Amino acid sequence: MKKVLAELITIGDEILSGQITDTNSRWMSAELEAVGITVIRKTSVGDQEDEILNSFAEAEKRADIILITGGLGPTSDDRTKPCLARYFDCELKIHEEALAEVTEFFVSRGRELPEILLAPPRGCGLRKRT
Repeated sequence: MKKVLAELITIGDEILSGQITDTNSRWMSAELEAVGITVIRKTSVGDQEDEILNSFAEAEKRADIILITGGLGPTSDDRTKPCLARYFDCELKIHEEALAEVTEFFVSRGRELPEILLAPPRGCGLRKRT
């Protein structure tokens, strides 16, 4: 049986600068190894679009599975989602069922869903990959 190979990509200037500790990739590595998937590389990149896109392309050459963490928030420096859309030449759209679940999560805690979470992501454009 062919060994399944995985690569992890962490995205965010705050990871590279040491502002936050990357605990996500440590947990993901352990979980993957527990089910027999070999992690062959962990890559950390900042919030620069070219670095994000290059990390996707390089990982695709090496691994069967690519897990990405970071850069998913609503702030202007979080570019993971639009860069993935550009990489796969597709559009981003709101998944209504997921939106309902997230909205309910906020409501159950007596809060409203922040409008910024519904704003279209910035960066990376939706140009085709080269």
